Amino acid sequence: METLKTSPSSRMSPSSSQGSAAAADLVVEGGRLVTPEGVVEGAVVVRDGRIAALVAPGDPLPAGPRLDARGRYVLPGLIDSHVHFRTPGLEHKETWERGSRAALAGGVTTVMDMPNTRPPSLDTASLRAKAALIAGRSYVDHRFHMGADPDHPEILAGLDPAVATSAKAFMAGHHTAPVVFREAHQLEAAFAAASRGGVRLVLHAEDQHVFDLLDSRSGDPDSYDGYEPHRPRSGAIVAVAKVVHLVRTHGTKVHVLHVSSAEETDLLVAAAAEGLPISFEVTGHHLSFTDHDTARRGPRTRLSPAIRAPRDRERLWQAVLNGEAATIGSDHAPHTVEEKNRPPAEAPPGLPGVQELAVSVWTGLLARGVEPDAAASHLARLMGTGPADLFGLAGKGRLAVGADADLALLDPAARWQLSAGHVQSLCGWSAYEGWMFTGRFTTVVRGGRVVWDLARGTVGEPLGRWLPGPALPAADLPGAQSPATPARELEGAVR
Repeated sequence: METLKTSPSSRMSPSSSQGSAAAADLVVEGGRLVTPEGVVEGAVVVRDGRIAALVAPGDPLPAGPRLDARGRYVLPGLIDSHVHFRTPGLEHKETWERGSRAALAGGVTTVMDMPNTRPPSLDTASLRAKAALIAGRSYVDHRFHMGADPDHPEILAGLDPAVATSAKAFMAGHHTAPVVFREAHQLEAAFAAASRGGVRLVLHAEDQHVFDLLDSRSGDPDSYDGYEPHRPRSGAIVAVAKVVHLVRTHGTKVHVLHVSSAEETDLLVAAAAEGLPISFEVTGHHLSFTDHDTARRGPRTRLSPAIRAPRDRERLWQAVLNGEAATIGSDHAPHTVEEKNRPPAEAPPGLPGVQELAVSVWTGLLARGVEPDAAASHLARLMGTGPADLFGLAGKGRLAVGADADLALLDPAARWQLSAGHVQSLCGWSAYEGWMFTGRFTTVVRGGRVVWDLARGTVGEPLGRWLPGPALPAADLPGAQSPATPARELEGAVR
């Protein structure tokens, strides 16, 4: 096994004031460290909430509390850049406390929450209010995607990056909420404004006009056999083609969410190869299920975009394995059992997933013959350096000296079956119930403190922080960032 290189940047020097003589707040020893440079044996030394040193086996370690990581991978605390924790206004489905506990159980220490709440987060004032509401209730650190408003695209040109560096735009809706980019001129204005403001657009890229046209010839499906044909891949393919054109025109940075089909993937990969600033996300559920599962299991895998054919799932896995996908996300969007059990046309799309994401992907990687060290590196890229670099999450997503001391200890060979009793989300159910997983997170550290201990069944304190982006100098702040907008429910607020 490879061992850690001992260099001044990777370990403590005994002659340094931060050397082995100085006590540590925590020493995590005996594990396989998953660093950006590769997987190595060693120990992690923590001081003042940050990684102070990575120490090779046999080198001296400082005094301090020990955490035994033998037989486990030590990953950076994982990042889920796509969650719906339902705060404010939809707490009957999920609360921030329960959603963030579910995150810890899945090895996640940082989340990025979506804007479709009640009221939606369509300006900086609403994001600050949301941060104040969550303060003292979160077990994980968090950043927010602002909602892009088709009636006020100018907000994107003057968005303070300390509040948000990304904005979510819905190109299609579901149910009855009004805020969706239905008209071409609205979407063009948002792309132009985001480009001027340096804002990354994160996109639900399905075309509402395609769906409206299809709906004009057929009614809602009366069974789950008909759900995927009711919301077919053509809607996503048309939307992605429009996105590529707008990025070529305006140079806007975009990240396409929950890519579901082989055709979308191929278009996005080709656009990125052309040098356009386009990246994309794959979700755990699109890697785990197919439309056959939706036909059998019904509402638990009724999603938007829909789960598609086995060939699409395999193309998405290819994108994960060859580095084409930038991130994997859970699109954690819980609903109550009663809501999901409505008739097919009325049941809201979405499932809980932040707890299941990393272990489902780990299980899938091993099932495809990926060696454990390589699987660990894939996970650290897709839920570590990938989202951290894409969204400017300083100190996150890396096992490196100076980074935040967020660590997730993974038992790579643990075999266990998920049941409803394991579910930390308020909704109390999972689409993965009955699945046999390989791999389980046994201990999670956030900011140098143990916040999840599986064996003891303990959770730390809710000390998670709002992570602002880089602040602009006062002289550079735009004069008007948050024009008054009526409180509206974002299209997709029931996701």
